[in-house]
Amino acid sequence: MGIFKHLFGICETRPPADAGCWSCAQGKIEIVLDRAPELSQPGRAIRLEGSALPQRVLVLHGQDGHFHAFPNRCTHLGHRRLDPVPGEDRIRCCSIGKSVFDYHGRNVSGSAREPLVPFQVETDSGKLIISLE
Repeated sequence: MGIFKHLFGICETRPPADAGCWSCAQGKIEIVLDRAPELSQPGRAIRLEGSALPQRVLVLHGQDGHFHAFPNRCTHLGHRRLDPVPGEDRIRCCSIGKSVFDYHGRNVSGSAREPLVPFQVETDSGKLIISLE
């Protein structure tokens, strides 16, 4: 990621190409995995945003083979978005501070002082279910 992207907090992770692959109701996000090819391989991610959500969410297929979801907001001042770190089991802030977190939300490095609180994630019948509460 280039210096200008870090300065302006421009993340690499994009929304899903199929905006209809997910829905949110009663404090849960459901993602139909067949409609979200971005999550088909470890290291890939999508960001979910919009009025249907109480907050932005980063969803990733981790390098560990499991799915993970986090509030897509770094805990440092400025609250920039997050991206997976290519080839590692980490996520990082898209800003110049480059805070890095592990899949448990613990701050590994950077300017963030608070951990991320991961959301509970489970799979059921080809769907990824994320509990926001």
